[in-house]
Order: sequence, then structure tokens, then C-alpha cells
Amino acid sequence: MSTRTPAHPRTSADTERLKLQPCTLVLFGASGDLAHRMVVPALFRLWRRGLLAPGFRLVGYARTKLDDAAFRDGMRKAVLEKARPGDEEAWPAFAERLGYITGQYEGDQAGYRQLAELFGQADESGATARRLFYLALPPKEFAPVIRQLAEAKLLGRSYQAPTDGWSRVIVEKPFGRDLASARELNAAIARDVDEHFVYRIDHYLGKEAAQNLFTLRFGNALFEPVWNRNYIDHVQITAAETLGVEGRGGYYETAGAMRDMVQNHLMQLMALVAIEPPDRWTSTAVRNEKVQVLQAVQRLEEDAICRDAVRGQYGPGTIDGAPVPGYRQEPGVDPHSMVETYAGLRLHIDNLRWAGVPFYLRAGKRLAARRTEIAIQFKPAPHTPFPVPDDAGGANTLVVEFAPNERLTLRVAGKAPGRGMLVTPVELAYCGASSGEKPPSAYENLLVDALVGDPTFFARADEVEASWAIIDPVLHHWEHEPELRFPNYESGSQGPLEGDAMVQRDERPWRDLA
Repeated sequence: MSTRTPAHPRTSADTERLKLQPCTLVLFGASGDLAHRMVVPALFRLWRRGLLAPGFRLVGYARTKLDDAAFRDGMRKAVLEKARPGDEEAWPAFAERLGYITGQYEGDQAGYRQLAELFGQADESGATARRLFYLALPPKEFAPVIRQLAEAKLLGRSYQAPTDGWSRVIVEKPFGRDLASARELNAAIARDVDEHFVYRIDHYLGKEAAQNLFTLRFGNALFEPVWNRNYIDHVQITAAETLGVEGRGGYYETAGAMRDMVQNHLMQLMALVAIEPPDRWTSTAVRNEKVQVLQAVQRLEEDAICRDAVRGQYGPGTIDGAPVPGYRQEPGVDPHSMVETYAGLRLHIDNLRWAGVPFYLRAGKRLAARRTEIAIQFKPAPHTPFPVPDDAGGANTLVVEFAPNERLTLRVAGKAPGRGMLVTPVELAYCGASSGEKPPSAYENLLVDALVGDPTFFARADEVEASWAIIDPVLHHWEHEPELRFPNYESGSQGPLEGDAMVQRDERPWRDLA
């Protein structure tokens, strides 16, 4: 299967433009896990790929008391933990661009004054005129930090940008915990910063497999004519993990699978699958279409929630031959917790393209295998002159896989070697890494997009609210109707039986995780 790369801000011309624009990235929460695991390693990879200008600067900001040397040493360990050839030699030049400020996020003017002084220093490269603030922080800190940056005239309407200057902010998920809090947070941010300077990051949108959906569908005459209810039977979107909460029990107790995975990641993937063709490739056009899809999703009424929304919680079991504890035995978890570690939804989109096509979404921990994928199941051929077994590819399946590998596969029916018309399944596969070059990570892609000012693959305020509007009734129902049978699936299994029943009512099984 071949694909063409769509016009995108990571073309060679834009790479050259990025090199000509040194900038300063201020990383709030720089002493935290996300900064160490994802953000700074991604920035180092961009440096190694030559995408960051020589004048680039990274300033860490956090409450932890560190000096520049200690910050650099901590980041060196994080970056080189998974070192590639040449990383050790490249690190010193990158480390020279790292600095650190100790400060509080709210109510502490000293840290922000130090930031303002840094940006006020003479800088021949122009890095101080172009600034990206990355908030790797809990949601409660977003609005206060943005307010302080605005009051310090570093961001938002108070920032008087020179001709080639800009000031943008990236905020992490979760963005709110329900529709009301998301609206409140959007309103608080909007008081200080115009929407087009706010980049709400969802790293699933930065994955090569997700972005390949656009090229696959709109760059090939083969798919768009059949991308509708006449040819597609149903869509399954799965995010299955073998891991438990991995020491994050305290966080998970406030989130659960629905808030942690479905409201953001899986909703975004569903919107990418179901989107109408944008009239042109611009961030506004693409995101307008995503919003329309989310707003067209049929809301689940009270009587439908029991049928079309499923929750589960893992108990003790076996993963890879080793015993593992149940969720309630995890550190930081209430021994009587009613928090879901599995969430499933059956949704419909009320428009002409998708009428009658169910979208099945599921996300769960401690399942039989690690697998994140979108499976688009086509209807079987209306007639064949020879028998085609159900398991032989008669009903074609297009699978966009995110984990454990990023690849595209199309399952079709083929003839088995030998005499007679014996039909067998055949897979046509495309892997982004097949060229031997490791594809950029999701954070690398999204950081480049934020640096060049392209918000296409970031969530807009109305997208976030439209997604919460779908999830809110389910969460409200679950909070007022406690599940009495937790735990209801064994670690290492396919998930709760109720999840199977949700799709089996339509005579459609889940794709096997094994």
C-alpha cells in the first residue's frame, strides 16, 4: 500500500524557515515526569535532526530548587536513558541552551520577574521575541500561570510582539474533568489569551498513524468513495494496555478510564475517521470539520447508557505468566474504589455519511495484550461466485495501528496456492519505519507544529467542549448509579463480559486482543 504525504508544516521549506527563527521555550513543570519522559527528549531529538535553530533556548521552571547545572544533569540522564548512536557527543551542545528558574506557579512574583528579566535581555538571535510556554502541569494551574504570564506582559494581549515575534502556550491534558469545568477553564484562559495562541495538546494527534489517516483517505481515489454507510459496516477504536496504574493510583482515582482515555484520545481518533473532507488544508478548515463530527454524535439518554456504555475494573490475574494485583490492591487506591479501569461506548453519528454505522470505543488496563488501533470494517461483497469463509477476508478490514507498532494494514481475500478456488486472507501492509529510519515521535511532531504556528493537530476550545458533551451524561449516570460488581474482569482477560455483550447485541464481536 502506498501513501502520499500531504502538505504539512514539516516540509523542507518550513524546516528552513524554522532554522531562521530562534526561540525560547519555557517549560513549566520542568522537574516533573512528563518533562523528563517526553518533552525534553523530544526537543533533543529535534535538535539532533537539525530542526531547532542555533539560538534556541530551553528554560525550565518549577517549584523544585535546582540550579542550571543540576537541571542539565537531570535532563541528561533522562535523554540518554535510551541513547542512540551519537547522542552522547551531541548532548553538550544542546545542554548549553538549558537554564532553570525556581518559582511558584501562583502568587509568586519573583519567579515571573526573573522570567521577564530573561526575556528583557539583549538577544541578537531574536529568541526572546519568539516564545513558547509549555504547561506540563495539572489543569488547576493552567489559568493561574497564564494570568501571571499575561500580567508580566510575556503572553497574551499584554505582549507587544515585534514584527517577527510571537508568544504561544501549550497546555496538557486533562482539560477539565467535565463539561462545566472545561467551559470554565476555556473562559478563564480566553480572558488573557486569544484562542489562536492556545495549543491544547493531545499526543495521539501527533502520531504518524493518526496523521496518515488523512493521506490514506483523501490522497487515494480508492478509499473516499467507499468511506460511508453504504460500504462500512462499523468502526472499532481500541486502546488496550497490559499495564496497571503503574504507581499513579492517586491520579487514577480522580480520573478513571473514561476521563483518562476516552474523552480525549479516542474521541479525537473517532473524529479523524468520521471527518468530512475539508475544502482546503488549513487548521481552521480541518478543526471545523472535527467539531461538526463531535457535535453530530448522538447523545446517550438515560435508558441507553445502561446498554451502550460499559465500565469495568480489573481484579487480580496473570500478565505474561506472572501474577498481578487487582486495581483495589494498587498503591494509592481506595480498597473499595468504584473507579473504572475499562470504559466502552457504542456511539452513532447523526449525519448522512454515517447514519446507522456504529462506532465502538473501548479503553482498558490490564487486558490480554497491548494494542491501540482503529479498525474500519467494510461490508462483505454482495455476491461472489465461490464461497468466501468469514475469516478469509471476504469482509475487508482496514486497520490503523498505533501500538505496539505504527502501521496500516488492509485485509482482503486472496486465492490460496494450489488447485481450486480456496480463499484465504491476505494483508497489505505499510509501516512508516520500513525505510529503516525511526519516525518522529508524537511529541516531536507536535512541538514542531507549535513552533511554526500550525494548530491543525491540536484541540480547539469548542472541540474539547463538544467531546465533554458526549461523555458528561455517562459520567453523571455512573456517579449516581454505582457499579455493584467491581472488580468485574480478570487481569489478562479481554475485559468485562458486559463489553462483549454491548457489541454482540449487534451480532458483531470485538476484535480479539490475543
